[in-house]
Amino acid sequence: MQNLPVLYIGNKNYSSWSLRAWLGLRVAGVAFEEKLIPLRTEEWHAKAPVFSPSAKVPAFFDGKKTIWEALGILEYIADHQPDTMLWPLDIDVRAIARSVSLEMHGGFGALRSSMPMNCRKNLAGLGRNTGVDKDINRITEIFKMCRTQYGQGGDFLFGQFSIADAMYAPVVSRFKTYGVSLDPIGNAYMENILALPEMQEWYEAAAAEEWVIAEEEVK
Repeated sequence: MQNLPVLYIGNKNYSSWSLRAWLGLRVAGVAFEEKLIPLRTEEWHAKAPVFSPSAKVPAFFDGKKTIWEALGILEYIADHQPDTMLWPLDIDVRAIARSVSLEMHGGFGALRSSMPMNCRKNLAGLGRNTGVDKDINRITEIFKMCRTQYGQGGDFLFGQFSIADAMYAPVVSRFKTYGVSLDPIGNAYMENILALPEMQEWYEAAAAEEWVIAEEEVK
């Protein structure tokens, strides 16, 4: 039997980048072995530099090479397994999907800092400041633009689930945790992401975890 590729991830409660790669692969139907290494533990410090060139998660080992960074992993799968349909078929629409994905990859620092991902908590009302509100407004615009201009024929940003949805799934998780409500279009989109069976599976696993990282917890 051929060995499955391995996806290395961190704690499901906290690791937003792990969620991006894991969710994208799962929804696309890519088979892989999951290896969770608890963040900031002795095991983590010993193993992370071995399985990942950046010593970060996620990392994907296909039996010959390691691909790291969530967007890099999903781009690799989209290129090598085009039947996964992880990008829109139309090249112009695909360019927009890549643009919003890269904006997520490199932006929204205030939101990331003030509203760290925590699937187990209800922290409604916390984490808001001027920078976070600016990020929320921009994300609301992205959701509305994608859903109204490119989302026909499906429930996601570009209709069918794509890498763009995987990139924004941890933002949806944050909005759930911190009680952030958007406009009707954005709220409906968030409900669709949270209703994914794979997303619900992730949440169930996060709830069952016993690890607590004190510096990741918002008081």
